[in-house]
Amino acid sequence: MTATNRPDLVEKLTDGIAKLTTTNEWQRFLNYQSRFHSYSFGNVLLIAMQCPRATQVSGFRAWQRMKRFVRKGEKAIWVLAPMTYKRNGDDVSDDDRVIVGFKYVPVFDVSQTDGEELPTVCNRLAGQDPAGLYAQLLAVAQSIGFAVEDAQLSGGVNGDCSHELRRIRIEVSNSPAQRTKTLAHELAHALLHRTFDDRRLAELEAESTAYVVCQALGVESADYSFGYVATWAGGADNAIAKIKASCDRIQKAAATILDSFYSDRVAA
Repeated sequence: MTATNRPDLVEKLTDGIAKLTTTNEWQRFLNYQSRFHSYSFGNVLLIAMQCPRATQVSGFRAWQRMKRFVRKGEKAIWVLAPMTYKRNGDDVSDDDRVIVGFKYVPVFDVSQTDGEELPTVCNRLAGQDPAGLYAQLLAVAQSIGFAVEDAQLSGGVNGDCSHELRRIRIEVSNSPAQRTKTLAHELAHALLHRTFDDRRLAELEAESTAYVVCQALGVESADYSFGYVATWAGGADNAIAKIKASCDRIQKAAATILDSFYSDRVAA
């Protein structure tokens, strides 16, 4: 097994996700998530067209019930909601409702609100980058034709990757340790996801790759990576199954990123 081929780190990732999803904090997070509506594919497209960085959307009153408040002047995101009537009178179940049409209703993303902190299982990393890993990851990005820019990103976004622009952006206000992990994540997107059909799978692969890279380089990212992967996958069982199915892709992407580190050490 080479230094860049680390199946033990993938196993550590799946074990950590399994343990996380048995905690009270995970249950609290799920309870919070259950308050959000499940949107149809069409509405997901509408949301993405109007607010590409939206992550969690809900109505004005729903945000108030969660003790968060839409900021004055924020522009609504419009989605389609069904209009129904009760087919057999008032005392009927939802199954007896008939859809007679649709209407546009306004919703807002969490980035458009202020208020109480939301439950999270993804804790941003604290700490420095004493080994200068970020600078070496910049060199990896350059070697595959991507520029990396510091940016102030809205909505709690840590980074993004554009294949069209051959550009990666990293949130400038985060700690050096978090920025290093985020750059590893966006490099995985650059390597793996020029095109993709499943956003959830793409995020799982990118963060799994970032975890392997960070662990191999001595950066502990479990506080962020375990929750991120489990959330995008929809729970421990789905996450573990998808990690196993994508294991080769994750390992190869991690090896590509890590090769420059190990080749430099050999040359030294």
